[in-house]
Amino acid sequence: MATTRPAKKAGSWYEKEAKVLKSELERYLAAVPESIDGVPVPIPGARVVIAPHAGYSYSGPCAAWAYKTLDLSNAKRVFVLGPSHTYYLEGCAATTFGKYATPFGDLTIDQELANKIRDDAELEDMPQRNEINEHSLEMHMPYLYLRCEQTFGSPDDFPTIVPMLIGSNTGAEEKMYGRVLVPYLKDPSNAFIISSDFCHWGDNFSYQVYSPDNNPANLVNLRASDRAPTEPPIHETIRVIDEAAMEAVKSGSHDDFLATLKQTKNTVCGRHPIGVMMAALELLGKEPERTGKGRFSVIKYDRSNLVEKPSDMSVSYVSAYAVL
Repeated sequence: MATTRPAKKAGSWYEKEAKVLKSELERYLAAVPESIDGVPVPIPGARVVIAPHAGYSYSGPCAAWAYKTLDLSNAKRVFVLGPSHTYYLEGCAATTFGKYATPFGDLTIDQELANKIRDDAELEDMPQRNEINEHSLEMHMPYLYLRCEQTFGSPDDFPTIVPMLIGSNTGAEEKMYGRVLVPYLKDPSNAFIISSDFCHWGDNFSYQVYSPDNNPANLVNLRASDRAPTEPPIHETIRVIDEAAMEAVKSGSHDDFLATLKQTKNTVCGRHPIGVMMAALELLGKEPERTGKGRFSVIKYDRSNLVEKPSDMSVSYVSAYAVL
């Protein structure tokens, strides 16, 4: 079996040439303020981030906010949790690769820890063919490599990575997997990247909802042939739907997050990785010394397009961080 997972999307979803890619990512990072919420970045203790995974020309500027916030100063390993786009998965799955390739160099997988979690949580193995084609994990690796280079200098000092796919689980199952992650969240040498885009709106996504009063509880379905509504425009509905999801993420309540998605049917592709992390953070937050920590702060929201016509489409992007 192959030991290094190739950078499959290099040359299409992002630049293949290292120098060009580095210049692009550094430009995105430089556009992020040097302090967020009044705190210089990286924010101390911000060991958990949510970041998007679309092509860099679309989501790269938004993802830069999460990566500039991420505190890797004490990191010895970085968990990357993403959804499966290439096959239907129930439960969760662990990688069987030894490294992830990027145009900058390889990131080494903590195989010992991956095997331990695989055994403890009864995870499946990701089929290598599917993992090679899965973008939700790959799209974070060049950004992570660059931030490790900025933090540690030599690749010999980089943290290892633990890539995991989170499948279509029930709320109870998300809580179960979240419980598995709690001990790793407690360890200050672990950081976590949660991979997700937010609303996917359009006929291609079978999601064309609209609210005539900007109320996420009052949604109707449009057809591509319908006349374009203007008061309010469709993109305002998308914003309101995403804001409801973001408020639920910020609430720290796993149940509230699930209830919000059930109400709006928002097509958040990483709903299950987010759900598992929210369940884990909620459990961790019940410990007296953790009170007030582990809540997400949303710092950037963007969309690929401002939808005006029912025949349009867009994908939403969010960056958020949590301090532990």
